[in-house]
Amino acid sequence: MRIGIIGAGSIGLLFAAYLSDTYEVTVYTRSDRQSEDIRSKGLALKESDECFSKEVNVAPIHMWSGNEELTIITVKQHQLPKVINTINSVGAKSLLFLQNGMGHIKFLKDAIADNIFLGSVEHGAYKENGHSVQHNGKALTRVAVYRGDESLLRSFVKGAPSNFPFVVEADYFQMLQAKLVINAVINPLTAVLRVENGLLVENPYYYKLLKELYSEIANILNLNEEDGCLEKIVSICKNTAQNRSSMLKDLEAARKTEVEAILGYLIDMAKENDVKASLVRGLYFAVKGMESMEEEGLPWEG
Repeated sequence: MRIGIIGAGSIGLLFAAYLSDTYEVTVYTRSDRQSEDIRSKGLALKESDECFSKEVNVAPIHMWSGNEELTIITVKQHQLPKVINTINSVGAKSLLFLQNGMGHIKFLKDAIADNIFLGSVEHGAYKENGHSVQHNGKALTRVAVYRGDESLLRSFVKGAPSNFPFVVEADYFQMLQAKLVINAVINPLTAVLRVENGLLVENPYYYKLLKELYSEIANILNLNEEDGCLEKIVSICKNTAQNRSSMLKDLEAARKTEVEAILGYLIDMAKENDVKASLVRGLYFAVKGMESMEEEGLPWEG
């Protein structure tokens, strides 16, 4: 099976590196420069103290023709409208979207494709440069059908390398919502407080804030607070204690965050369900404010 990957950030490079062990993979980059970087230097996958060189095909996105049996979309939500226009112009048949949050679902109705799949990535990854990715935390990827035939998805999952597992879920909405809750608690708190994940539970005052935020999110989504989700969030914070969340890293690198896909979605849901979202709204505005300072060239760090 030929696999196309649109987006050469940390997740795109991570998936390309592992999937190249069992599939013919082509990475489509935003810039010609990154394509040439990967072509000339190879794709480096770093795990602990080891570094593996991976062979992948690479081309800038304007050269994508949609001929692969499956194309994986790893760009961030705010980049999706432009990518979906490209998808529709080439007529790709099967797509797997890997975005954080749930705000991207509204864009999928515009995608012209027979099969659309969604995924929830639980791996940790860090893009060191244009051709190198660090695998920080091994986990798995959950996938589900949004529209179309499940057989292609199951065939892809079956052929994936055993050290990079996938699990097919029955309900895409429940799958994404479970990840959304985790992202909505950890990402904005670490970004605004400028701390690593572990401090959210090590510092007693940050932990109180974490619990209050989780309770508000559970109310917005009408979740059962006794379902063990809070315990899972605490466990993730402890197991990734030294990690810096993707939202924090985006702000530090002056990149646009995924706050719209995560907290923006929750704000919309709060309006729809007529419930308060004071903490969610406050964190949303704080992150957006930090983003705007970067856009204006002003430092947000003290």
